[in-house]
Amino acid sequence: MVITRKSSSRAELDVAEDVVPNHICIIMDGNHRWAKARHLPGAAGHRAGAKRLLQIAEACADRGVKSLTFFAFSTENWQRPQGEVRLLMDLMRHVMQNDLEELHRRDVRLRIIGDRSRFADDIQSKMRECEELTASNQSLELAVAVNFGGRWDIVRATQDIAAKVADGQLDADAIDEDCFAQHTSLGNLVNPDLLIRTGGEHRVSNFLLWDLAYTELYFTDAYWPDFDADSLDEAIATFAARNRRYGQRK
Repeated sequence: MVITRKSSSRAELDVAEDVVPNHICIIMDGNHRWAKARHLPGAAGHRAGAKRLLQIAEACADRGVKSLTFFAFSTENWQRPQGEVRLLMDLMRHVMQNDLEELHRRDVRLRIIGDRSRFADDIQSKMRECEELTASNQSLELAVAVNFGGRWDIVRATQDIAAKVADGQLDADAIDEDCFAQHTSLGNLVNPDLLIRTGGEHRVSNFLLWDLAYTELYFTDAYWPDFDADSLDEAIATFAARNRRYGQRK
């Protein structure tokens, strides 16, 4: 079941810990429209959106969420105007440089998923640094998807499995859903319980296509720069009210 909620200024919630999602993933949409509504350049929206990442990551950790995955830059986003792409690359550098220490202090483990080969060398180097510094942290597993696409992920996993079969490392009869899942980008993480998409659009936009099979979907009209801890609480409260049957009848 999909429920669409209008954003509200305050969510009065009392959600038991046992119904807090273990894994939340977020499609951060609406930065440009947020800026346009305020008669600001699009860059202002992206900068405002970048500031929300750390805030929402901290809010998730405070609420007992174990894993959080952000969709930050898709394989299709390279087709945007080059000026906007350059800005997004600079923001990526800025976030890794300025937010890393706080994430590390909060015991957050950072993982970057997606095809890194297209990024500049300094960005790739910073990605490795972020992962190495936070590798032992345990309070929250934070995955950031960059140059990522759900179809790309499935194709890449298939290629990895095919190579192992060809090399004799894996028997074709041993390939099942669990085996395939271990070769996807999220690998050992539990499947997302809740997908949040901001900005009013109602689609998954080639995000975690394998992983979202039984994920609860939550769409809000709030633009990403306006999505705060209260907005997160409202999404979690909606999730808590869902009846998750996984195709069965209770």
